[in-house]
Amino acid sequence: MKPIQPPIQALDLKDIHTPGLPEFWPPAPGWWLVAILTITLLILGSFALRRYLQQRRQQRQVLALLTQLEETFDPAQAAHHLGELSILLRRVAITRYPRQQVAALTGDEWLKFLDQTGGNGQFSNGPGQILATGPYQTNITIDIEKLLPLLRSWIKQNAGGRT
Repeated sequence: MKPIQPPIQALDLKDIHTPGLPEFWPPAPGWWLVAILTITLLILGSFALRRYLQQRRQQRQVLALLTQLEETFDPAQAAHHLGELSILLRRVAITRYPRQQVAALTGDEWLKFLDQTGGNGQFSNGPGQILATGPYQTNITIDIEKLLPLLRSWIKQNAGGRT
């Protein structure tokens, strides 16, 4: 004979519940770090973009002045125009390099500086050497077709603020 088993009683068990979704706020510490880094990078990027755009605007303005001087060039007033071109280069140099380094330069020292900062020897030994003495002479002839591309190239390399 089999022993009699008591009848199985239904246990009062609750169904399995999954945990709820994690709360949105406050985020975990790693997300705080990601947020801080992202905000920092956005701020630094906006400053860099602003500086770049200012430099490009300044370069466009200087090149526009050079174009204006080119269009109004009169061979009869070559010395005056050379003085204007030299002043334009000096303004660009002073905005890019320390004033103490640039402001006192004249003659061959000025031409050497222009060569060192992008002239590749074309100011001391090429068409740019007229800038040292040309503004002080009365009757001069300028090879404007060679001088202007040199000036434009130097301005493109140097216009746009301090490094």
